Amino acid sequence: MDHFAGLDVSVNETSVCIVDDAGGIIREVKVTSEPDALLEVLANPAYQFRRIGLEAGPLSQWLYSALAEAGLPVICVETRQMRAVLQAQINKTDRNDARGIAQMMRAGLYRPVHVKTLRSQKLRMLLTHRKLLQSKAIAIENDLRGTLRNFGLKVGMVGKVRFEARIKELVENLPDLAALVEPLLIVRRVLREQLAIVHRRLLAIVRDDGVCRRLMTVPGVGPVVALTFRATVDVPVRFRKSKSVGAVFGLTCAKYQSGEVDRSGAISRCGDEMMRTALYEAAQVMLTHSAKWSWLKAWAMQIARRRGMKKAIVALARRLAVIMHRIWVDGT
Repeated sequence: MDHFAGLDVSVNETSVCIVDDAGGIIREVKVTSEPDALLEVLANPAYQFRRIGLEAGPLSQWLYSALAEAGLPVICVETRQMRAVLQAQINKTDRNDARGIAQMMRAGLYRPVHVKTLRSQKLRMLLTHRKLLQSKAIAIENDLRGTLRNFGLKVGMVGKVRFEARIKELVENLPDLAALVEPLLIVRRVLREQLAIVHRRLLAIVRDDGVCRRLMTVPGVGPVVALTFRATVDVPVRFRKSKSVGAVFGLTCAKYQSGEVDRSGAISRCGDEMMRTALYEAAQVMLTHSAKWSWLKAWAMQIARRRGMKKAIVALARRLAVIMHRIWVDGT
C-alpha cells in the first residue's frame, strides 16, 4: 500500500499527516521543526511513501535537503497554488492544513518548486545582503536631503564620495543641526564601507566563474545581473525550453479567457522579483545608456517606436532572459 504525507511547517512545530492511497488518515502527529524529529516519524519502514509534500517557506530548503538526503520522496509545493487549495477549508488549523497537503499529494494536485543548491543559496544571500546595505544607505541619504531642505539647506547634485563633506559644509555654522545629522552620517559611512566589501566579494566570485563571464558578454549585463541570473536559475537543464524562462520570472503577459472574452493584460509579475528587476535594469541600460549597437537593440527600438519605451524595455528584458539561458546551456 502506498502512503502520502503532508507537512505543515511553522517556525517551532510541524504538523504531520500520513494518509493511504484511499485517502484514509493513518497517523497525525505534531513534532518540532527539526530534520531529526521529522525523520523519526517518516523513516518508519511501515510506510511506503510515494510523495511527501511541504509548502515553500523559510525552513523548506533546510528540511527538504535533509529529507531528500534520507532517500524520502519529498516535494516542495508552490505557495500560491497550495494556499488556493487550502482556502476551501472552513476551519484553518495546522492539523487541517497538513491533511489538505497530504490529500494534494495523493491526488497529484500540486506544482513542484525547484529547491536551489547550497551554492546558489549562498550566492543569493550575498546578493540579498548587498541589496539591503545599498537600500539602507540610500534611504539615509534621502532622509538627510529631505530633512535639511526644511531648513533651506539644499544638498544638490553630489556623488557618494562627496556626500558626507557636503552635509558637513551645510551644517557647519549650525551646531544644533550638526549634532542631529552626525549619527546618520556615521551609520551611512559604515554602511558604505561594508557595501564596498560585499561588492568586492561579489566581483571576485564573478571573475572566477566562467558562466558569469559568458553572460556578461551580453550588452547591458554586468556582474550583479550575471550573478543574480546564475543564482536564480541554479540548474539550467530544469527548463526544457529557453522561452519558458521569461514566464517563470513574471515577464510574460497574464491572460484571461472566458467565453467570448479573451484578453491579455500586463505582465504577471510572478516569480523572483530580484531577478525581474535586474533584467529590467539590464534592458534599460542597453536601450538608454549603451552606445554599442546590436541586432537586439535594433529589435527593441522597433518595439519602442510602435508601443513605447516601457513596453520595449520589458520585452527586451524577457528576451535577455531567454538569450542568457541559451548562452549558459550551449556554452557559447
